[in-house]
Amino acid sequence: MHRRGQLPTSIFRTISLVAIATLVIAAAAIPALAQNSVPPTAVQAAKMPQYASRLAHPVKRVLPPETSVMQRAKVRRGPLDSSDIYDNGSINGNTDAWTINFGFIVSDSFNVTYNGTIITGMSFGAWLYSGDTLTSVEVSITSGENSGTSYFDQTVNFTQGSCTSNQYGYNVCTETGSFNGPTLNAGTYWVNLQNASVPSGDPVYWDENSGVGCQGSGCPSQASQNSVGSIPSEAFTILGNASSTTPCSIDSQQRLYELRDLGQFTGSNYPSGVAIDRKGTLYGTLSAAGNYAQGLFYELSQRTGHWFVSSLYNFLGGSNGSSPSGVIVGPQGALYGSAEGGYGDGLIYEVTPPPTACTTALCSPDETTIYEFTGYPDVATGRVTAFDSAGNLYGIGGSGAYGAGAVFELSPSGGGWTEKILYSFTGGNDGGAPSSLVLDLDGNLYGTAYYGGLNQLGVVFQLVPSAGGWTENVLYNFSGSETDGEYPGGLIQDSHGNLYGFSTCNSEGGGADCWGLYTEGLIFELSPPGGVYFLNTLSSDWGFCSSNGSWSWFSALAVDPTGKLYAAANGFAYYYPTGYASCGAVGSITYPWQILWANNAGSASIFENLTLDARGNLYGTTASCGPGNDGIVWEYSP
Repeated sequence: MHRRGQLPTSIFRTISLVAIATLVIAAAAIPALAQNSVPPTAVQAAKMPQYASRLAHPVKRVLPPETSVMQRAKVRRGPLDSSDIYDNGSINGNTDAWTINFGFIVSDSFNVTYNGTIITGMSFGAWLYSGDTLTSVEVSITSGENSGTSYFDQTVNFTQGSCTSNQYGYNVCTETGSFNGPTLNAGTYWVNLQNASVPSGDPVYWDENSGVGCQGSGCPSQASQNSVGSIPSEAFTILGNASSTTPCSIDSQQRLYELRDLGQFTGSNYPSGVAIDRKGTLYGTLSAAGNYAQGLFYELSQRTGHWFVSSLYNFLGGSNGSSPSGVIVGPQGALYGSAEGGYGDGLIYEVTPPPTACTTALCSPDETTIYEFTGYPDVATGRVTAFDSAGNLYGIGGSGAYGAGAVFELSPSGGGWTEKILYSFTGGNDGGAPSSLVLDLDGNLYGTAYYGGLNQLGVVFQLVPSAGGWTENVLYNFSGSETDGEYPGGLIQDSHGNLYGFSTCNSEGGGADCWGLYTEGLIFELSPPGGVYFLNTLSSDWGFCSSNGSWSWFSALAVDPTGKLYAAANGFAYYYPTGYASCGAVGSITYPWQILWANNAGSASIFENLTLDARGNLYGTTASCGPGNDGIVWEYSP
């Protein structure tokens, strides 16, 4: 029997033993914290007195995204560059970061698109205590989350780039390290960071960004931490070289997006240029990409200095359309283009973009076929090229009443669209096979016809509306000489009413004498002093393909508000004795001519159109360059 006075002591001892056991069990449940007092995240550390006192004076408010470190300290400057294998997005800097020393290991997945890809380094975002500089990190590349097959495991020296303080008092910095990494085949891998080193011995944290703004194939990354498990992904870029990359000679050119990532099908996608709306959003099509390999409509929008790509619409084929080509923006912001139809003739479609720019794959704009061509005496395969303020669309196409092509109008009517043939070419003196069309501010239409005219070598024409219909005036008949060439196209008009276009100077077919034995391009200007148009040849052959001879022709023109004219050229080069190769270039028509970008490999249809924004930046696409030679969207900023 126990004495009454001994009972509280016994109970107290029992409670003490239970408490001690509970603490032991709890300590065993968090091995990382048992080993050291460093918490797994930077935000947790900032709340602990022993660490908070060593931070810079923190800002008392959370910085909004538009003023955050994302703008100033980026892992990358936009979509994938030629040396970027995988990009998981820019540094966020204001959410949190995960410890990569004191026994903590953080892992992120990344994708490799092509076999034979050589990894040469990585960049990532680091949160550091004030005054610290990161010197090295142990980097490993494995088949699983810090496990499985190990392809690389070394301590890598890192170079610290720009840093910006965040609201927690940390310096958020860009870190870049180079190394002789493994050669990987296409697939998913994991990059693991641990044992980060700073001279002070402080904790180092890997910036968390959850994949915001990522551009790598399959992003955002999966991520994990050895003591916690799954965590939000981090800001990083894997650097390297893909063996299938086609070299391009690039000067003053920026890649906005590599087209291979826009659909599950790659190669032979034939990008047809881009259109730009008033908000600065770019739109374009790929003819063979998308979920059904029938074509894809995509959007590139810019926010906080980053370009975001969205696959807006997957064409289904048949009467829904396939192999889309070309896009123009209507007066109300709707987008129009042409595609192949289900009955052998083409169609015109309308896409109404979402009210705000897409940032995810969940965007689903409306797509409507507004008109299907029926062939003779209608147009067979047409495309829209211009619109007026009332929303009427104008375009050109083959067939027509005489089989030599026609100009048509599509007008909104009663919830649908009504087509009217404005003019059918005969192939005689009036021209045949219309190749371009523009609408001026007075409501007149101007265009080029590929053949016909007095010399059967093409014309520049004007269509003027009247009470009885539209009247054609032939403004110029091409002669095939070295001063004007033949087979014109690509007509554009500047703010002063001057018309610009291009033609071909072909000596091999019995045509003009064009400085040798090769086909060369000409650019012409038609100026309207006193209502009479005069031809002025601005440019001839660009010898960018080969010193051994080249066949080159112009494919697109654009003129900015200052009157500066840009041109794109496609063609073939003959490299003796190996044979033919494709080539292309974009340049400004100034003296001396300035080649902005030349490409000596890939598809002959390298450039399809050129687009200018309100600030004078030039945009376009190519059907070559980039990993896999699948094409890119590019920008040139004067």
